[in-house]
Amino acid sequence: MSNETRKPRQHMGNRGRSVEKAKDFKGTMKKLIKYLAPYKFTFIFGLIAAVFSVAISVIGPKIVGNIITEVAEGFMAKVMQTGGIDFEKIFQTVMILLAVYALSMAFEYIQGFLMSGVSNKMGYQFRKEMNIKIDNLPLSYFDRNSHGDIISRFTNDVDTLVQSLNQSLSTLVSNVVKVIGFLVMMLMISWKMTLLALIVIPLSIVTVAFVVKRSQNYFKQQQDSLGVVNGHIEEMYSAHVVVKAFNGEENSIDDFNRYNQDLYNSAWKSQFLSGLMMPLTTFIGNLGYVGVCILGGALAISGEIAVGDIQSFITYTRNFTQPINQISQSMNMLQSTAAAAERVFEFLNEPEEIKDIKETIPVRYGLQSLIKGQVTFENVNFGYTTEKTIIHNFSMYIKPGQTVAIVGPTGAGKTTIVKLLMRFYELNSGRIYIDGHDITTFSRSDLRSMVGMVLQDAWLFEGSIMDNLRFGKLDASDEDVVKAAKAAHVDHFIRTLDHGYQTELNDESSNISQGQRQLLTIARAFLADPKILILDEATSSVDTRTEVLIQKGMDELMEGRTSFVIAHRLSTIRNADAIIVMNHGDIIEVGNHDELMARNGFYTKLYNSQFEED
Repeated sequence: MSNETRKPRQHMGNRGRSVEKAKDFKGTMKKLIKYLAPYKFTFIFGLIAAVFSVAISVIGPKIVGNIITEVAEGFMAKVMQTGGIDFEKIFQTVMILLAVYALSMAFEYIQGFLMSGVSNKMGYQFRKEMNIKIDNLPLSYFDRNSHGDIISRFTNDVDTLVQSLNQSLSTLVSNVVKVIGFLVMMLMISWKMTLLALIVIPLSIVTVAFVVKRSQNYFKQQQDSLGVVNGHIEEMYSAHVVVKAFNGEENSIDDFNRYNQDLYNSAWKSQFLSGLMMPLTTFIGNLGYVGVCILGGALAISGEIAVGDIQSFITYTRNFTQPINQISQSMNMLQSTAAAAERVFEFLNEPEEIKDIKETIPVRYGLQSLIKGQVTFENVNFGYTTEKTIIHNFSMYIKPGQTVAIVGPTGAGKTTIVKLLMRFYELNSGRIYIDGHDITTFSRSDLRSMVGMVLQDAWLFEGSIMDNLRFGKLDASDEDVVKAAKAAHVDHFIRTLDHGYQTELNDESSNISQGQRQLLTIARAFLADPKILILDEATSSVDTRTEVLIQKGMDELMEGRTSFVIAHRLSTIRNADAIIVMNHGDIIEVGNHDELMARNGFYTKLYNSQFEED
């Protein structure tokens, strides 16, 4: 299916924006902790299970040492002919060791089950809040941000947050317990060997701190660059026909290479720095490991420790640096978590649309509409940015049931007027009234339920034609849908399809033309049976013959409705009750077709120029 089906029109947005500086790590983690509050008991139980799992497993090397000591002493006794190896005792010790490791594994399973549940519930909560947020954001937000970057926050950033939370927090706690447990067991064996082993720790800490500090910025840059790359790919894919039509492949590739290079630079630097921590801390740990081996041998010879304790201590020493390495990796993952969370929180903290007032004016009594459709614009001023006003002191009174055409050159403000009526944007100043009530006194939902809107772009969704048409009125019967399709002169076309109204619209529906899509969207708007109808270049994508059919249907369906028709083809609005001629955000002429032609003004020039071009 072409990009008219379900996929939104792209805005260039800020895909070329500069990389933002990293936010406050502590502040971000505090916000994440607040999100953990509903799951605190599960989270705590998960941490307790992790502690038990590690604490039990820490005993293992000591038990192994006892087995080695028993074997060594039994062997020496046999050599001295004073005894032998006690295999029964060794077997009992081995069984204890197996039980210890089995119990540790059980607690580790419980910990993994609980922590994965918490992290995925948080991911579910984030996506839920972001989905609610996106419905409350003003359209100006989507004008400033590329759709690909927004999607990246929903997918990549939330997934990164969930995965890193699931792994980093439990791993961090587990390894902290390991460090403490190993240290206790090492002290129980020999304080001298422990002191030697601990000498290398400050050096490891300094190394880890240095690498983490350097990698934090690169992880944030990586997440931002990923959003830019996704935005560009999504935009170029959606607009691939336009790109090919204007030979824009080379520029698109150049842009992608630049964005991809930025992503590569930040990604390899962050991964390289994080990858350095393991070999650096391992090397430092090995220095201590060599010293412990030498000192352990000397102490065994002097009889201060048993032979098996040497093996246990060596195991503890070798494993002691491992949790330190993993702690550093966990800290690195927390940096990635913070970088992703910052982008999610940035989205959630975006200013929302102005809230509806608490006591709104009802628009219907039961199934009966209370709205007649009288519309008044009073000294309306508006600009998409505060620096540039594009609608200047616009005033107009439209009676119920009138058809008002809005014409003018590109950029005159025609579409902006109806967007303001729909309250897609807030006015800089002035008022818009419907039946004498300020539109801000209606809820946005009720306001938009009064208005049926057909845009230039044929917005269709994946699903059957019946479902697409019923989107205009979800409780409509099949008969109502068919009636609306007939009025829009699209019923015959639908019935020629293999599955009629149940034909699925998807990426395979390439046999449906743009004009036919437009007819479907018009039928969908008619089904909603609104009191106010907005047709924004509704016939711009159809041929002349189809346009005539649509015009007949529109004349009938606009009967009794207040209708705004934005038209580029001036021949289609000759029968309008009033024609508003706009230029640079100002109304320069108002009247019906004959009156405006008689004035021989701006409208006359527009009208005649179209026929001269033809």
